[in-house]
This record gives sequence, C-alpha cells and structure tokens, in this order.
Amino acid sequence: MFENRKDAGRQIAQALGEYKDADVLVLAIPKGGVEVGYEVAKYLNAEFSVLMARKLPFPDEPEAGFGAVAEDGTTFIYDDAMKWVNKEVIERIVGEQKKEIKRRISVLRGSKPLPEIENRVVILVDDGIAMGSTMRVAIQLCKKCCARKIIVAVPVAGRKTAQEIGQMVEQILVLEQPPFFHAVAQVYKNWYDVSDEEVVEIMKKLRAYRY
Repeated sequence: MFENRKDAGRQIAQALGEYKDADVLVLAIPKGGVEVGYEVAKYLNAEFSVLMARKLPFPDEPEAGFGAVAEDGTTFIYDDAMKWVNKEVIERIVGEQKKEIKRRISVLRGSKPLPEIENRVVILVDDGIAMGSTMRVAIQLCKKCCARKIIVAVPVAGRKTAQEIGQMVEQILVLEQPPFFHAVAQVYKNWYDVSDEEVVEIMKKLRAYRY
C-alpha cells in the first residue's frame, strides 16, 4: 500500500536513482500522475512537464474505456471496440476528448509546447496503469518524437498489462503488481480526484525548485 501519490512518487524516484542528474525528461500523465511525476522529477533533478492523453470512455460507463487519444492526435482503439460502440459514437467521443486535451494544454501547461523529446531519455509517469490505453498513446507519441529511450514508471499495474506495456518500451518499473488487481485506487490508503488547481500548483512548485 502507498500512503498517497506523494509516497508512491518518492518510492519510484528512489528506484530510478541511476538517472539522477542525468538530464532525463519526466512526463506525467494528468491529472493523477502529476504528483507522482513531481516527486520523481524533483529527486532526479529532471526537466518536468505533462503529456496529455485521455481515455475514450464508454457513453454509459465513463469509468471504463475503449481506447485513448494523445495530444498529437495519436489514437489507440481496442480491436473489438466496434462490438460495443458504433463508428459515429467513437468519432464523437474522440472529438470530445481532443477538446478536453486542448483545454488541459491551456490550463495545466499554460499553452506551452511539450519539451524537446528527440534523442532524450523520457520517463513516463502515471499514478497507475489500469487498462493501459493512455500509456500506450503516450508511448507512441514519444516514439514519433524520436525519444532515445522510453521508461515507463508507475506505482501499480496488472501483470498482463505491465507485460504488454513493457514490450513497447526499453524499460518498465512497476512497484506493485497485485494478483487480484481491480483498480489503481486499491493500492492507495488516501485516494482522491486531483483538481486542475492542484496540478497548476505542482507545476509552479517544481519550476521554483529548479530555478
């Protein structure tokens, strides 16, 4: 169990100690991954930003998803999604999530572009991986941008999903892989939804810390 996202981030940071002062780039997936990523970036003295990736939620079950879209338009949709959602609905939901991504870029990143990714070691951080769709599109974005090495670092993931994600990258770090994994929240004593305001404050804190 992790006390909270800060605790999880500190544990990940310690496990990634070899990258301290190595000019790596830490990219967190908002909103839950931001506090985890902040602790990692602070410990490693790394450049930090947020990479926007959004789950594509089912219309009648928003907690579940049939894929994801990243801020560059990269889209991942599960092969059998059409069994549950028709093409028109899929297109509508993708459009809605692209609008939310634009909003988040404006609010959470101050409309700034992503840092330079080409030929860099990139550490992708979230507060956990459930189905893994948002992490998949984040990885694909980094590959398109020609990252030299991609590391996925998360507190928790299911074993099968961790294995699949691990095959997409050079390195994966998952601190907990419960045998009966139902939701990311199950490994946190203190779990809550992160607000826009909290993300903005975290980004300000790290800028102040580094500069």
